[in-house]
Amino acid sequence: MVLAIAFPEFDPVAFTIPLLGLPIRWYALAYIVGLVIGWRYIARLAATDRLWPGGRRPFDPIQVDDLLFYCTLGVVIGGRLGFVLFYEPSLLWTLSQDTVFGLPLPRAVEIWKGGMSFHGGFLGVAVAAILFARRTDAPLLSVGDCLACAAPFGIFFGRIANFVNGELWGRTTEAPWGVVFPQVQLYAVNQGVEALLLPGGVNLPRHPSQLYEAALEGVLLSAVLLWLVWRAGALRRPGLAIGVFLAGYGIGRFIAEFWRMPDLWIGDGEFDLTVFEIGFTRGQFLSLPMIVIGALVIYTVLRRPLEPDPPDRPARGEA
Repeated sequence: MVLAIAFPEFDPVAFTIPLLGLPIRWYALAYIVGLVIGWRYIARLAATDRLWPGGRRPFDPIQVDDLLFYCTLGVVIGGRLGFVLFYEPSLLWTLSQDTVFGLPLPRAVEIWKGGMSFHGGFLGVAVAAILFARRTDAPLLSVGDCLACAAPFGIFFGRIANFVNGELWGRTTEAPWGVVFPQVQLYAVNQGVEALLLPGGVNLPRHPSQLYEAALEGVLLSAVLLWLVWRAGALRRPGLAIGVFLAGYGIGRFIAEFWRMPDLWIGDGEFDLTVFEIGFTRGQFLSLPMIVIGALVIYTVLRRPLEPDPPDRPARGEA
C-alpha cells in the first residue's frame, strides 16, 4: 500500500479587497512579497558601504525605489513572454473569454491565470538592470549583484505559491510524503490527454517538487549568497554574486527537474514526449547555459585582483 498526503484544500484567493471586491490571489501575493523583501534587502546592501569595492556604494539607497519599478516590469513582462514563447506560443493568437471595453484580449496577457517562466523573468530583470544602470550611472555589475542577492527571496515565495495553486506537480512516487494533487485529474480531463500527458497515472501520489525547488532555489541559494556577501565580501568583487546565482539556480533547477513533471505542452494541441526519450527536460536544457555562464563568470571574477580600501576615500553621497 502506497502512503500519500492529501493535497490541502487551499483557496487560490488569499483575500478580497473590501468595497472594491477585487480578489488577491496567492500567486500575485507571492510576487508582491518577494519584490518588497528584495527591495528592502537591496536598500540595506546599498546603504552598507563596507560591502562594496573601495568602500563605495554603487548607488544611493533612495534610488532602489526606481530599481524596484524597473524590476517589477521586467519580472512580469519577461516572465510572461518567456512562458508564452518557450512553452505555449499559441497564446499569442488565441483570444480570451475575458474582455476589456467589450474587446477580447489575447490569452498571452492573462497573467492572473498563471503561466510565468523563470528564465523569461530573468531576461526581463537583466534588461531592467541595464536600463537602471544607464539612467543612474551605476556600475552594471554591482547592480546585477544586488539583484542576484535578492532574487532567491522571490523565487522561494513563487515556488510556495506554485504549491498552493497545485501546479507544476512532480512525478509519481511511492515516498511517504507523496502528494495527490487533484489538479492533475482536472487538467488531464480538460485537455483530453490523460494517457498521453500523464504517464504513470493521474490519481497517484506525486513528489511535491514545488517545495523541493523552494528549498534548493530559494532557501539554500539564499543562504549561500548571504554568507558570501556578509562573511566573504563577495560584493567587493563585482559580478561574483551574479555568477554564483546563475550557477546555483541552474544546478538547483537541474536537480529538482528529476522529480518535477516535465513541461510537455508546446502549443497547438501538441505535446513534447521527447523528454521521456532523451532523459532531459526543457527546464534542464534552459538551466545548462546558466550553469556554464555562471561558472565562467565566477572564474573570471576571481582572477581579478581585489580593489583595496582607500583610507580617505568618502563613500558616494557622503561629504
